[in-house]
Amino acid sequence: MCPAAARQGRGRAVLPEADPHGARRGLPAGHSFVTRRARGRLIRSALRLTSLRLRLVTVFALVALVAAVSVSGIAYWLNRDAVLTRAQNSALKDFSQALGDGAGGLPEDPACEMLRDMGTIMTSGNQTYQVVLVDRGGEDGDCVIETAPESFRLDMVPASLVDAVHQRREDTEAPYHLYWQRVEIDGDPYLIGGAQVIDGGPTGYLLASLIPERDDLNSLAWSLGIATALAVIGSALLAQAAATTVLRPVARLSNAAQRLGEGKLHTRLEERGADELAELSRTFNAAAESLERRVEDLRAREAASRRFVADMSHELRTPMTAITAVTDVLEEEVDSLDPMVAPAVQLVVSETRRLNSLVENLMEVTRFDAGTAKMVLDDVNIADQLTHCIDARAWLDAVELDADRTITARLDPRRLDVILANLIGNALKHGGGRSVRVSVREESDEALGRDDVVVEVADQGPGIPEEVLPHVFDRFYKASASRPRSEGSGLGLSIALENAHLHGGEISAANAPGGGAVFTLRLPRQPPSENDEDTDTDGGDDEDGGDGGGAAGGRPGEERSR
Repeated sequence: MCPAAARQGRGRAVLPEADPHGARRGLPAGHSFVTRRARGRLIRSALRLTSLRLRLVTVFALVALVAAVSVSGIAYWLNRDAVLTRAQNSALKDFSQALGDGAGGLPEDPACEMLRDMGTIMTSGNQTYQVVLVDRGGEDGDCVIETAPESFRLDMVPASLVDAVHQRREDTEAPYHLYWQRVEIDGDPYLIGGAQVIDGGPTGYLLASLIPERDDLNSLAWSLGIATALAVIGSALLAQAAATTVLRPVARLSNAAQRLGEGKLHTRLEERGADELAELSRTFNAAAESLERRVEDLRAREAASRRFVADMSHELRTPMTAITAVTDVLEEEVDSLDPMVAPAVQLVVSETRRLNSLVENLMEVTRFDAGTAKMVLDDVNIADQLTHCIDARAWLDAVELDADRTITARLDPRRLDVILANLIGNALKHGGGRSVRVSVREESDEALGRDDVVVEVADQGPGIPEEVLPHVFDRFYKASASRPRSEGSGLGLSIALENAHLHGGEISAANAPGGGAVFTLRLPRQPPSENDEDTDTDGGDDEDGGDGGGAAGGRPGEERSR
């Protein structure tokens, strides 16, 4: 028998291993790859939705887990191979030596009793394996000796191992070799080996238990698993500490940016150190300082502009009053004037009124910008207010009113008249000469927890171009640049919107599905804050309110050109 062959386990029979993917063999081709790719996308989406701290901790933990599992796996398999190799080599060496010594003392055709004595000697002492000896064609026929039939019998030896043991090798010095194979019996690992010492001599098989080695490896696996868990926990704690160190300046930067966004332009960050975060703090402080300077400059310019508009409006109001008085006299005498002069007088009268309306509008805008516009609240019947607004401007024949006479709200009547005059006048001008429909209804705003009054003004015109819709409430905006001298000044709808905001309401513009534009005024029945004693300053008691809508003068409301 060749000892080298015994050490190397030449001809080892490998048992089939469990297929780790066997449970998925029934899936269609490509299904597993698609599932993994979709799961990866979901994981990446979830990571993007989580906080930076959690992502940092997760990455640290995953890196530690991969490293710990890799190291533990390598250590386990190295130790497993070393333990099993040492155990099986020890058992095979003892078995080979005992089998050789026993077979050397046997006659050419040993009796069964001699084989039994040989088996007893081989398993005596401190040996941990059982033996089966087989002699074919002896004096007593086939002889099979089983030292422990209850645990190891000849039929338990794999057929592949029996064939390998009896296969004669012609290309080596020793015609027979020692072969071995690891098997499981009742869930426990065992080592089965076999050899034939001489040609025609008895064949021996051993069964050595590997249960102690398995228990040792299980203990090692538990130890490595605990070490891996501790490494992951430690890495998570380390990542938490690192995240706290890194994210604390980021949190300070976020808070500072939030305060800066709230208008606290004096906000600055403390500059410490010379790392990237310190450089970021210095950059933020420089940007905040530059922003503060620019905002202060813009505020100064805006204040100067407001003062200029207010002063200009006030300065123009006195001469405009005198000019308006003169034009009123001229208008009364227009019928007695020379027919060649009358058209010029009428042009002067209309342009003077337009200029007067523009001055009043500018004064009203100045009040809104300065925050001095006040409201005089009263309980207003919406239908009566609409009727008064339409009747005062001689629009009764052109407006169709659909309003419940019982709807009331606490509003500023003058400012509501300004809003309605602008919306209805705008609809009449751009409605193609057809009637305008005005409807009033009540709605509950669950989001704000209040009851609203909704007024819709719909015309039957061509509607508002889509590119104009976002700008209809902008000051001085006119959709047609080729009509810079249109009747409107471009302030009417802007003033109407500011008056709606003063009540805590809103105005929206849209195109109706059937054609035409629809302006929707939404006002709370009870304003957010009341101050019945507040009054407008600087011309706030004028009947037309500087809104361009006029009161009883019959002039159409100021509107935005489309």
